Amino acid sequence: IFYHYSTELKCKMKFGIYLPPKAETGKCPVLYWLSGLTCTEQNFITKAGFHQAAAEHGLIVVAPDTSPRGCNIEGEDESWDFGTGAGFYVDATVDPWKTNYRMYSYVKDELPKLINANFPTDPERMSVFGHSMGGHGALILALKNPGKYKSVSAFAPICNPIQCQWGKKALGGYLGSDASKWEAYDATQLVKSYPDSHLDILIDQGKDDQFLSSGQLLPDNFIAACMERKIPVVFRLQQAGYDHSYFFIATFINDHIKHHAKYLNA
Repeated sequence: IFYHYSTELKCKMKFGIYLPPKAETGKCPVLYWLSGLTCTEQNFITKAGFHQAAAEHGLIVVAPDTSPRGCNIEGEDESWDFGTGAGFYVDATVDPWKTNYRMYSYVKDELPKLINANFPTDPERMSVFGHSMGGHGALILALKNPGKYKSVSAFAPICNPIQCQWGKKALGGYLGSDASKWEAYDATQLVKSYPDSHLDILIDQGKDDQFLSSGQLLPDNFIAACMERKIPVVFRLQQAGYDHSYFFIATFINDHIKHHAKYLNA
């Protein structure tokens, strides 16, 4: 676990990094994990059980925090789904959030520069995946930056935030009331104008996920948009009581590591 001062977020930030044995002798590709609402850098590194697969495939795994911390913004700690722990991987454009809440640029630009400058990485080979709000973050990063990421995957992502309560609250709060500006951070909207089909998307979703049934995730909207644009997406609806928890992630994490290794080690 490392601390650094983020110029993008104007606060001290933490990230977790896993280095495989291969990193001792050569440069390795990097897989960025984005966590969900209320999480820190700790959730994934302590609960997901990704280490063995990452070691076998020679992947560095980086897990940043989910928002700026301790910025003393009025209201930042009032609710679990907005503010602290809920940066939503957007660059805020309205006061009082726009100075610090720039998680999109932090994950896209500042963090990779820092990682590449200090660890044995191959800067040309990186991929992104995440869970829930972080699945949303992974999808929008890949869709907004064609060619930057070799692959993308997600567990139970928020696929169409302009249509769900979490998304409306976060995007409205960070970007203002003009809903047309929210579309720039909505995977279902972004995929409609994605320039080519060279993006192989893997999504796992638990059938008994309470947020699927309450209409927060809306994967069907995203799949329909992908099919229309002929963009390959593998959507696996996992049965047998899988919900929104890390037990679900830990069960299928090896499949996701393998998915990314196929492209990162090509």
